[in-house]
Amino acid sequence: MGIGKSKTDPCHLSVPWGKSQSVDPSQSHHTLDSKQSEDICLRGDAVCSSTAEMPAGEQEGVEERLEEDTEEEVFLKFVILHAEEDTGEALRVQSLLENDFGIKPGIIFAEMPCGRQHLQNLDDAVNGSAWTILLLTENFLRDTWCKFQFYSSLMNSVNRQHKYNSVIPMRPLNKPLPRERTPFALRTINALEEESRGFPTQVERIFQESVYRIQQAIWKETRNTVQRQSVA
Repeated sequence: MGIGKSKTDPCHLSVPWGKSQSVDPSQSHHTLDSKQSEDICLRGDAVCSSTAEMPAGEQEGVEERLEEDTEEEVFLKFVILHAEEDTGEALRVQSLLENDFGIKPGIIFAEMPCGRQHLQNLDDAVNGSAWTILLLTENFLRDTWCKFQFYSSLMNSVNRQHKYNSVIPMRPLNKPLPRERTPFALRTINALEEESRGFPTQVERIFQESVYRIQQAIWKETRNTVQRQSVA
């Protein structure tokens, strides 16, 4: 993707986007899961057999519908870019915005799918969400990858009209980055200050549903255009 392996490697704690993982140690559940897996395989074989007998055009249509049912992309409200050491703080802020302010769904960068290069995940995160939150802590500027993240996010907001004002620096309660050490490019943007009494008002003013809907519509149209071009 153009850069070497960065210090931040979220793969060791990542989960599929928008899905949670759980482990059930119960032996009885294991037996049930085996039975369910067998049933699913049988149903899958039946689908494959039926589609194989269809004309090519109809078969492609069925396969496309199956793919859509299997994986549905969601345009997120926000993504939090953070230093690897601040994963716990990023999760806390995500919970705060989703549960206390009803701004959801959101994601932190550490939860992006593993197995892909960081640049691909960064592009998907920034362009697959309405707002990009930069978690400004003392750890943020120690990481070269984090510096690249915020510069790339700012350039994306400048080059794409609908992304204007979509980058939100935020100083959380724990280990916030002092203003005097904040890069000049970020000091020009009004940051969310969690310790400020005006924080709830800031959140309400920034994360407006009307702005989200506009960006969501543009995202869907862009994705549909790309899909049509790939088919053609």
